[in-house]
Amino acid sequence: MRTAAGPVPGVTAGVGRTALLVAAARAVETHRPDALARDPFAAAFVRAAPDTADWPLHPDEVPGGASDPLWGRLGRYFGLRTRVLDDHLLASARAGVRQVVLLGAGLDSRAFRLDWPAGTVVHEIDSAGVLAFKQSVLDGTGAEPVAERRPCAADLRQDWTAALVGSGFDPSAPTAWLAEGLLLYLPAEAERRLIDDVDRLSVVGSTLAYEIKEVTAESPRVRGGPVYTETRERIGIDLPGLFATGPRPDSAGALADRGWRVAVHRPYDFTALHGRGPLPEPDDALAANRWIFATAGRS
Repeated sequence: MRTAAGPVPGVTAGVGRTALLVAAARAVETHRPDALARDPFAAAFVRAAPDTADWPLHPDEVPGGASDPLWGRLGRYFGLRTRVLDDHLLASARAGVRQVVLLGAGLDSRAFRLDWPAGTVVHEIDSAGVLAFKQSVLDGTGAEPVAERRPCAADLRQDWTAALVGSGFDPSAPTAWLAEGLLLYLPAEAERRLIDDVDRLSVVGSTLAYEIKEVTAESPRVRGGPVYTETRERIGIDLPGLFATGPRPDSAGALADRGWRVAVHRPYDFTALHGRGPLPEPDDALAANRWIFATAGRS
């Protein structure tokens, strides 16, 4: 597959670049002997970008192994998150949901790598630049989706619902919604609108999973810790600089008030469940992260 020769709009800068970070983490995770998740397409995304040639794709390429703050600790966090959200979506599918919407899909390859039941449709919403890069890489691998895949170019900070419905989304059918690593970057008002739109487009049996940080601002000691500093200095991604600022809405509470059944988890709950993954540490960059799982139960 040919490596991209120049900048990739929407991918190699800002929030889009974090999609490459997650893809590299998934590639490394794929080759761990105790892998939490496997993504056979992740390495191709990383190698197709113009400035990630020195990023690791295998545990043997990670200096310091699990102790490395970037590819060890943060990378394993992304591996755990991938596994937990894979399980969540497949549980929705086993319960009969056949419509999936990936909000801010990034370089997600779930339409290709998960064992979807027949008749499943996966809608992927992201910027046109991210989707075009993703499609070019997938075409180069000869990948064939397991589910019916429908990319949808839209800005999730604006009105994206019309584009989704125009791509064939059925608001009368139960939906499994996923916002993996999205709400961290959205302004508060955009988060409120997104939750309102998901609620409006969801019927009983629909599910939603997303990630937030529970606190408005982390302490200077946390922001100056090795996970954030190593990510900034080694691969040029300033995660705290990308996070939305200001008071955050209580989206879980808003969903509960509208009749959704809501569960809030710490990532470490799943480290304990699976017997592997990141563990708490002093001045922890992961301590405020929460994964929310909700099911629409109203009539």
